[in-house]
Amino acid sequence: MKEAVKHADWDAEYYYEEGCFILELLNSPEEPQVSIARARVKPGIATARHRLLDVEERYVVLEGRGRVEVGGLPPEDVGPGDVVLIPAFCPQRIANMGDTDLVFLAICTPRFTSEQYQRVVEPFKH
Repeated sequence: MKEAVKHADWDAEYYYEEGCFILELLNSPEEPQVSIARARVKPGIATARHRLLDVEERYVVLEGRGRVEVGGLPPEDVGPGDVVLIPAFCPQRIANMGDTDLVFLAICTPRFTSEQYQRVVEPFKH
């Protein structure tokens, strides 16, 4: 890694098929060990059940209130400052339970690429 400052390009936010808006803050082949994205989920929306192949993910909730489902854990409410640990291949989704946007960082190791995203159709087992 080389020292650098990466500035957010707020106009680069895009809608991802999972059901949320994504702003890639750091996701580059030059930094293969990690990616950082800002995710934004609108009120009343839940992301699709999915898992990441060979990628560990951490959610760091910045704003809003949500309910997360991860693997075999019971659904749990999350809010600002909460961190959700998601192992590779672990089914997951998050729902916005509030009336403002749910905003969180998605930190992936190694870096996320769309080839690692997989929808999960079977229901969660709690």
